[in-house]
Amino acid sequence: MDRIKKNRKRLVRGLRIVLAVIAVAVAGFVIWGSTPLSPSSEARAALLSDGSVTVTDDEWLTFAPASVAPTTGLVLYPGGRVDPRAYAQLARALAARGTLVVIVPMPLNLAVLAPGRAAEVIEAYPEVGVWAVGGHSLGGAMAANFARRHASVVDGLVLWAAYPAASDDLSARDDLAVLSVYATLDGLMTDVERIASEERLPSSTCWVEIVGGNHAQFGAYGVQRGDNPATLSASVQQVRIMEATAAFLQTLPAFARGGQVTCPVTGGGQ
Repeated sequence: MDRIKKNRKRLVRGLRIVLAVIAVAVAGFVIWGSTPLSPSSEARAALLSDGSVTVTDDEWLTFAPASVAPTTGLVLYPGGRVDPRAYAQLARALAARGTLVVIVPMPLNLAVLAPGRAAEVIEAYPEVGVWAVGGHSLGGAMAANFARRHASVVDGLVLWAAYPAASDDLSARDDLAVLSVYATLDGLMTDVERIASEERLPSSTCWVEIVGGNHAQFGAYGVQRGDNPATLSASVQQVRIMEATAAFLQTLPAFARGGQVTCPVTGGGQ
């Protein structure tokens, strides 16, 4: 009997230790996810409304053209552990060209924890008839997941330094226009990964290479661990990302009506 009691005590003690380790691990994960890479001062400045773009920061971070009613929308998923505001400059520039852009914050700043959030945005704007989803890095991968699972409401997919997971094969989606923008000095998405993912995207996918750009400069949040130094300035890289994305989005309504994808020509040298 005493042996049974001792074994029970050991079991209870061991269980308490395991639970304590799990609690510490969970707490550490929450703290890690709750401390994202912060937006630059330039990104913060892009959060102010003016005569061309109206910015609202409620449930989502929304950039709307001030003078026209947008008919095309882009739901943007941030990169992993990146503050959504770090993409404000790009979102603002796209909105100034006529697209409604909605950046969706994620639980613990990880899109993998809520890949379906674009559905709420699309439902909230019934007047917008053409939709693209997109994102940077992990955000782009989760946008591809959304595009696969919600084919009826998504016309386009925008990948910034991102690619679909093996489980999100979109190669047969002739009804999906895809833009993939990548940088030659990206230290977090390798050429091997990108090339391997090509077979999971439609043959009509538009590819835009940014020579001299890196991973972190798809947003505005400073240096990212594991990335390579860029030889292209952040401002120039952002302009090229915006130009490629804006050109792609401008052709999306025609594509949604049965037309062809018109791939942007940009990226260029340094």
